[in-house]
Amino acid sequence: MPEYRNPAPTVDVIIELIDRPHRPIVLIERRYEPLGWALPGGFVDYGERVETAACREALEETGLTVTLVDLLAVYSDPARDRRKHTLSVVFVGTATGEPQGGDDAKSARVVELWDLPQPLCFDHEQILRDYTRYRHYGQRPRPNCGEL
Repeated sequence: MPEYRNPAPTVDVIIELIDRPHRPIVLIERRYEPLGWALPGGFVDYGERVETAACREALEETGLTVTLVDLLAVYSDPARDRRKHTLSVVFVGTATGEPQGGDDAKSARVVELWDLPQPLCFDHEQILRDYTRYRHYGQRPRPNCGEL
């Protein structure tokens, strides 16, 4: 019987803080490799819905209770995570309050889109470019067939 290898499902959440001017977002500083700044998120547990995983990961890493408001896109480039092939379902969510780093997050920071800390991990720079276009113009990234 063949052994099947599939990408690992993950989620990321762009958390807009709706109780502040300009609706800044929340990034976390990663505690483990790869080090740097990232969107809150992580692996989907077996038997768990991606929506539940997104809210759980956001709460664990930022201490914020998030309301999911939209689905931005799915990102699945095999090179997006050097540890292994993952695919991420990226949600937009809202929250209020002061984020606190927890779980895999060394810290959490409120940031404006024009003042992002560096380095950003994974493909999160591309995700945030796509989100900026979505937020300002209502345009989601278009899927493409990649390499066939």
